[in-house]
Amino acid sequence: MPKTDDELPSQPLVGARLAAPQRHLSPLAGRGLNGFSEDFTRPLLLGYMRRDLLVTDSQVEELKREMAAYAEVEHFTMGHIYVEQPDSWLAAFEALAQSINRYDVTAVVLPSLLHFVGIGMPTDRRGWFEETTGARVLVLNP
Repeated sequence: MPKTDDELPSQPLVGARLAAPQRHLSPLAGRGLNGFSEDFTRPLLLGYMRRDLLVTDSQVEELKREMAAYAEVEHFTMGHIYVEQPDSWLAAFEALAQSINRYDVTAVVLPSLLHFVGIGMPTDRRGWFEETTGARVLVLNP
């Protein structure tokens, strides 16, 4: 018969050296970008865009919302969206590539393939990226 709360042992069941570190989440955790909930059973989707191809900051924010909506429809959990700034050329791209490896990401979403132009990749940018990183390239506006 299960014990009541009064009868629970005061000592931890696992020794301190074996216990996994506990992750404390804020009350807002799980709300996701723009109200979409995070589902950790879905594959993680990362985003990438170049700021110099967009005219206003509101376009950047709108594309982030579109990427989050796309992730929801395609059954992904939207992760970080890397925005390449003109003054830090390729810093966001390199961070994206590192995150793909670190978090075993299977897909990346771009607003369009134009966001890969000028990075110094071969002609078949999509194929090169997919072969190099192992992540599929998904495009909002093909």
